[in-house]
Parts: sequence; C-alpha cells; structure tokens
Amino acid sequence: MSSAPDDHGSLLRRYLPDRRFLLTLPRAVTLQILHPAIAASYGEHVHTGVWAHKQRTVDRMIKLACSGRPDPARVIRLGHEHVKGRDHAGNRYHALTPELFHFQHATYVETLVTAIDTYARPLTPESREHLYQECCDWYRSYGISTRPLPGSWPEFTEYFTDFLTTELHRTEAATELAEQSLNPPWWALGFVPGFAARAVQHERAVELLGLAEQRGDRLKFAAFSASVRAGSRAHRRPTAAPAASPRRLQSS
Repeated sequence: MSSAPDDHGSLLRRYLPDRRFLLTLPRAVTLQILHPAIAASYGEHVHTGVWAHKQRTVDRMIKLACSGRPDPARVIRLGHEHVKGRDHAGNRYHALTPELFHFQHATYVETLVTAIDTYARPLTPESREHLYQECCDWYRSYGISTRPLPGSWPEFTEYFTDFLTTELHRTEAATELAEQSLNPPWWALGFVPGFAARAVQHERAVELLGLAEQRGDRLKFAAFSASVRAGSRAHRRPTAAPAASPRRLQSS
C-alpha cells in the first residue's frame, strides 16, 4: 500500500518528528559542514560541538515545522541574525542569506526523504511530491526569500545535485568537523550505531571526505535497518517492500 496523501494526511508531520529522521540526520550534517560558510560558522559561532548545537537547533526546527505556529519568522531571525563572518577564502557569509539558509533547509528535506525510503518504505512519486510541497510550505513559513526554492521535487533534485557539485568543498574546518558529524553521541539523537551513521552518507560527502566501506558494515546495517522497519510495521498495516540499503562507509 502506498503512502498516499489521502491515506496518511501530512507526511511532514508524520515523519519529521520520527526517530527514523534522527537516525538519518548525520547525512544532512555532513553535507552542511562541507559548505565553506557553514564550516566556518562553527568555528566562529558554535562552541559546544556539532551535536550539542544540532540537538538544540533541530529540536526547535521540528517543533516549528510541526506545531502549526503561525509565525516562526521572528524565532528564525533572532536565532540567525548574529551568525555572520568570513569563510576560509575570506568570503563574507550571513546565515540569513537566502541561498545559504535554503541549502541548510534542503539538506533536511533530502535527508527526510532518505530516512523514509531507508527505514520505512519507498515513497511513491505522488507521495514524494506531496511531501516536497509540504516542505516548501515549511520553508515559506520562515519568512526568508523563496528565490532559491525549487517548485517541484524533480526541480529540487536537479538543484540539489548542482549545488553539491559546485558549492561544497573539503576545507580544513570541514575536515576537523567530519569525525564529529559521523559519530553522533547517544545523548544527542538517541543510539545511532556508527555503521548506521556511515551507511546513510550522501555520495558527494563520500567523495569529498574520502570515505571507504568498512568490513562488516553491510551486514550490520542490513540487519539494523530491517529491524527498524519491522518495529515500525508492528504499529501499522503492512506496506510495500523496503528500499535497498545504501552503502556502508567509514572515514579514511
């Protein structure tokens, strides 16, 4: 049975607060630290480590997205207005620049889809588009310019691929942050096995960080992801067959 919108209502509110999104969150975080401006911002503005910062900000993000709060724009501006500086090449950045702010949002959107496909079931094309349009509404609620916002899921995938190819680089700051992003502590997300954090990495992060498959990860992740899917199915009707497992990786 497909996860059609008329069967399940809001896919965003169903899956964004879900444990399965948190299991996949290292994918988004690793892509983010490979953006020179975001990596630089950690050095200048984050003094508690990657996951202490993400524990706080992602929890707030989920609440804003799922609570139906009428105007989260003020919260977003208060939390990001001071985040500015220069990256490793001396280029100025500001967290509220539409292209930069949207990229961070986009990593969460792409990670959410990956989480569903990996730990729940593959979305149908219709449900994928439905979820993406919900994510567009979520982004619009922030009050940031929608100039970079693609209008459909196919347009989003084209944008995302192009952005990762042209804008992400392995800077010294990214290298320093990579180990943290690949090893979330239990207190930040709950228990996320190292092999599971490595398994969900995007191929662009694999390329830039020189990640390599670790012996034993493939079987471990196959068993782990099957267990997560089975645990979820125990509380709802049978669904379509699960997606194939992504590659299992380690830092080289």
